[in-house]
Amino acid sequence: MSAADGFAATATTYDRARRGLIPCFDRFYGTAIDQLDTAGRPIRRVLDLGAGTGLLAAMVASAHPEASLVLIDEVPDMLEQSRLRLVGVDAEYVLASFADDLPAGPFDAVVSALAIHHLQDRAKQDLMCRIANVLTPGGIFVNAEQVAAATPDLDAHQIACWRRTVVASGVSADDLAAADRRMTADICAPVEAQLNWLRDAGFIDVDAPFRDGRFAVLRGRR
Repeated sequence: MSAADGFAATATTYDRARRGLIPCFDRFYGTAIDQLDTAGRPIRRVLDLGAGTGLLAAMVASAHPEASLVLIDEVPDMLEQSRLRLVGVDAEYVLASFADDLPAGPFDAVVSALAIHHLQDRAKQDLMCRIANVLTPGGIFVNAEQVAAATPDLDAHQIACWRRTVVASGVSADDLAAADRRMTADICAPVEAQLNWLRDAGFIDVDAPFRDGRFAVLRGRR
């Protein structure tokens, strides 16, 4: 199953188990939003890559109500969920994949959550370079991402710990099965490799201000 197929099949139920499937939900997303303040500039225009149901975009809009948003996703049903969530928000919705040209900048911030890990590593690196090109000087890229551990053995342990935690939290068998199906399209990369790719793409102030098992927030400034 491709990533797009997996998300299309669960668009209307995708958010139902978010907090259970992301045990560190509040700190994970909260750190991503807080990082926007480190840009040292007003956040007026934001690009959300792989926006899905608009969960992250809604948080950006709440923290920066003056900002206009451009949301990209390749799954029409996901973008429709974004439209329903962001009623009243100055937002544009673009049906596109990561392989397509990004919307013309400049953007004060580019954000993404749980999306870029579906790309092959070389495509991740190419996307980081293209993100840098659409950011205004000083603009910030924040990626709230699912990441791999440093070795396959550690990664297997990390996944097993995550599974025990989400089962204990009460996530239903159906929601866990749907997550497992989507995870077949995952191509996660270790944090340190991604930080180096950001540096290679020309980003400065590169950091991972949050890491908890499979989840990390990565950031860099143009």
